[in-house]
Amino acid sequence: MSCIKRISILLVLIVFMAPFVNLAQDNLTGYWNPQVALNYDVTSNYSHNFSIENRSFLYRDSDVQLTVRQMDINHFSNLKTRDNQSVGFGIKYRIRNSFDNNANNELRLTQQFNATFKNGSIRYGNRFRTEQRITSDNTVHRFRYRFAADFPLMGEKLDVGEPYLVISTESLLSVGRSMTPEYDQRFTPKLGWVLTPTTKLQIGGEYRAENYTGSTEYELFLLTELVLSL
Repeated sequence: MSCIKRISILLVLIVFMAPFVNLAQDNLTGYWNPQVALNYDVTSNYSHNFSIENRSFLYRDSDVQLTVRQMDINHFSNLKTRDNQSVGFGIKYRIRNSFDNNANNELRLTQQFNATFKNGSIRYGNRFRTEQRITSDNTVHRFRYRFAADFPLMGEKLDVGEPYLVISTESLLSVGRSMTPEYDQRFTPKLGWVLTPTTKLQIGGEYRAENYTGSTEYELFLLTELVLSL
């Protein structure tokens, strides 16, 4: 195993363990976020992604619970402009009012540019996104940059039945009318398995520091994802 892979696995363990040191703090919220996604290639350079996901509270106000917070319905179109570059457009509808009468549903539009490159068996990715989060109260504009790396854990090539690791960090800036700009940071390790040529399973976590230049809130996610490809 290469030095980079060893360091990556060590970072994954640190990200998973660090939040539990402060589990009793009042400004930490835990979620479970399962998702099912379907990828469909229209042509060799144009594809669609459809997904549905649910977010439930696991830990809130120093109490362990399982309470649904929201449900998201997503669609994303992706156009490959070069072998390692693509642009995309997404639309999300977030249902919150059905689970909380004081919360608003949200329509979200996303524009994306993605570029990847490989070094040996490790693939690196740079993703830039702009978003418009539209609710009945306000429209928030969000700007995001994510750096990610993924690689097989057995050998140099990923085959059916083998695991792989994805690690990423993302910076976010949210601005809108009558609000102070908010800066967020996310750290996300995920362990995946290629179950069949068209099916992947991913399990991981995400640690978020929300509004870290102001009144910081910390969020910890348990992520489970089933990805199907046609």
